[in-house]
Amino acid sequence: MGGQIKSPALVKCTIVAVAPVVSTAAKPRDRLRLHTRERTTHRLLLRSPPPTDGPGLLILLPRPRTIPKAPPAPQLRRGGSPRPGPDPMANSNLPRRIIKETQRLLSEPAPGISASPSEENMRYFNVMILGPAQSPYEGGVFKLELFLPEEYPMAAPKVRFLTKIYHPNIDKLGRICLDILKDKWSPALQIRTVLLSIQALLSAPNPDDPLSDNIAKHWKSNEAEAVETAKEWTRLYASGA
Repeated sequence: MGGQIKSPALVKCTIVAVAPVVSTAAKPRDRLRLHTRERTTHRLLLRSPPPTDGPGLLILLPRPRTIPKAPPAPQLRRGGSPRPGPDPMANSNLPRRIIKETQRLLSEPAPGISASPSEENMRYFNVMILGPAQSPYEGGVFKLELFLPEEYPMAAPKVRFLTKIYHPNIDKLGRICLDILKDKWSPALQIRTVLLSIQALLSAPNPDDPLSDNIAKHWKSNEAEAVETAKEWTRLYASGA
């Protein structure tokens, strides 16, 4: 049938995806760019947050807290006590002699004796003496005041009792009859020596060199009764001073 036209046969076409061919002969500059991109991508993957359990969730990690450093521990001396702070007497106008004596009184106090300078006047000392054992003043705490005159150490300190005491060598105003506070004073003596001598005077009253005549007479006429009176005064006026 020469007049009939045959329909063309259907041909199945298969699309083949051809991967791009990367030339192995890339230029050195191109290879450097590829390596740089790979390293950047690797860093981003490492810094990216961990995967979440569900879509759209973002887990925010708390910012790490900064813990303040603890202050340095105080340095200890061999005895276990902290090193002393700045000495308030370092900038004072006191003579070197008084400064050294005061420092020793504070760092090495005599047994049963406390002496500390006043903040208003470093020549004025607040003193406390414990009544010696086996004396009429045992168990008592006696307050005294001590003052260093401008002439010190050429002149003796001024000392008196503030706590009432029944003693033949101490009057009702607290003044003390002690030879080293008068004619027996020497510049070689110190505050510490004076306080130890007063403490010894409490252990051994001397009615033969009195400052209070009435108490001295009582001591001589009836020592046992005078001692009991001294103990009673100690309980009344020197307990918890």
